[in-house]
Amino acid sequence: MMHPTRRLLQFAAVALLLATCRSGYRDVAQYSIEQFLNTTAVGGSSFSSDESSLLYHSNESGIYNAYTLPVGGGESSAMTHSEDNSVFTTAYFPNDNRMLLRSDQAGNEIWHIYLREENGELTDLTPGEEARSLFAGWSHDLTGFYYRSNRRDPKYMDLYFMDIGSFQDRLLYENDAGYEVSAISNDGLQIVLSKTHTTSNTDLYLHNLSSGETTHLTPHEGEISFSAQDFTSDGDGLYVLTDEESEYAYLVRFDLASGEREIVEQVDWDITYAGLSWNGTYLVLGINNNARTETRIYEVATGKQIRLPQLPAGDIISPNISRSERLMAFYHNGSTSPNNLYVYNFEDRSVTRLTRTLNPEMVEADLVQGQTVAYPSFDGLEIPAILYKPLQIKPGELAPALIWVHGGPGGQSRIRYSSLIQYLVNHGYVILAVNNRGSSGYGKTFFGLDDRRHGEDDLLDCIRGKDFLTGTGYVDGQRIGIIGGSYGGYMTLAALTLQPEAFALGVDMFGISNWVRTLQSIPPWWESFREALYKELGDPAEDMERLRRISPLFNAERIVRPLMVLQGANDPRVLKVESDEIVAAARANDVPVEYIVFDDEGHGFVKKENRIVAYRAILEFLDTYLQGT
Repeated sequence: MMHPTRRLLQFAAVALLLATCRSGYRDVAQYSIEQFLNTTAVGGSSFSSDESSLLYHSNESGIYNAYTLPVGGGESSAMTHSEDNSVFTTAYFPNDNRMLLRSDQAGNEIWHIYLREENGELTDLTPGEEARSLFAGWSHDLTGFYYRSNRRDPKYMDLYFMDIGSFQDRLLYENDAGYEVSAISNDGLQIVLSKTHTTSNTDLYLHNLSSGETTHLTPHEGEISFSAQDFTSDGDGLYVLTDEESEYAYLVRFDLASGEREIVEQVDWDITYAGLSWNGTYLVLGINNNARTETRIYEVATGKQIRLPQLPAGDIISPNISRSERLMAFYHNGSTSPNNLYVYNFEDRSVTRLTRTLNPEMVEADLVQGQTVAYPSFDGLEIPAILYKPLQIKPGELAPALIWVHGGPGGQSRIRYSSLIQYLVNHGYVILAVNNRGSSGYGKTFFGLDDRRHGEDDLLDCIRGKDFLTGTGYVDGQRIGIIGGSYGGYMTLAALTLQPEAFALGVDMFGISNWVRTLQSIPPWWESFREALYKELGDPAEDMERLRRISPLFNAERIVRPLMVLQGANDPRVLKVESDEIVAAARANDVPVEYIVFDDEGHGFVKKENRIVAYRAILEFLDTYLQGT
């Protein structure tokens, strides 16, 4: 079996040749950031009890609110009208048109579950200033729902059941050992607990809620990942993703009585999720196929693969099969096509498009398709990436470029619509979205190569991306910057401090500047993941020297390139002080530094008005210091 990144490198030479030799170009309309962000972002889907409408969320008002649409198409109806905190949809009630919704306060990620009555009245079902609550599914008898909450202990998420007749809840499982509840059987008597040791080593336990008995399902040695996906309908089996004796995660079915395991699906890429439809008729799989999502659906009884509708370039994502198993809602997304909601009818194979989210003032053909490429790093390792070339580059012209670094650690740049990427490409910037070592999607060996090497080998992968860009023949090697958010923001700061001459500038969006403080101040609800985080990045109690060495703040005197920093004041993951301090240190070097803080945002910018300010400022910064205009 050939490793996917090696296949990518073979194709990269061809891709680079095509990109370099392409002599044609064309003028495209140049769109403002307001036009780009007048494209509507939508997500979530839940069928009403009679399956006549869908509940979803949209930011068409400038902030996320809940909406409904008829499944046959038509006008949307707003269900909430928030002007301050985003509201995200969870589910319709099983027997009427009440709804469950989710919201936090200004991006603090302390989520609460809200009941929306049919008359529009909202009730917080999970109150508590520090209590974080997350929906975990309807009970199969439809008398209530499960949810996880840390209201008893901020460090651990317990499992609760809330009866929707009385709206009284009860504690089902008290979690004092740092487990995560991964799956719940249809009869409500069994749950699967997941224990994360490292990012590549997990264990599963079967817990009986009646007897209190816990059984270890996955005893093993070494770094092996197990992830529970769903119980079989009868509760006798369990679908699990694992990479045991494999580079890639594949799907197996555990027989809970005998302990025997049967491989259900295995491919040359990671299977990322699997689950059964409500009555167990269909098995739905998602495959991370070369930075794209491949969705597969099988009839469980026959093993027959269901033929999905043929749509334009892009991926079918987030499938949701109705309880009758007659309809399926899904989204379609691609480089030039933002999320659009569809409904598929299994009986007559018809497909109905419910939304048209791209701003009608914009022409999709003016946007750029991402192209998967690969290039060799400093040690010969093949690095996958996604290349976006502006359509308007003329023959012989050299354009400015950006290395784009995803979040994480362990994230992945994927071929999906990004308003910021398309906005920058539309204004003449080549972008190479790098999946440096440590990125997910390319096998567990690749994934683990950056463990306790952050800011070192992974940064060199990004720097080698410059060679690829200059090799295209249409990028000016002196005008290449680096940009990223969260972990990508850290990589931006690391580049400007640890390799200060490598890039012409850096744009850091809420990136870590001080690993010591970040690892000491992770949110309390991350307690179950603390050990894994320390094993990947380092324990401040034991690795202080190395953490200081790779922390941009302690190397800030080396910053000599222009820096832009954007931050949400309520970010619980990367505290605002991280950005405050690196900005102050960089300004002491007498280099250009721009700093923007949004008082009503958290880890990422959700409100449309804030994103307009942020993205416009990024382009102006690039035009000033990279484009030279």
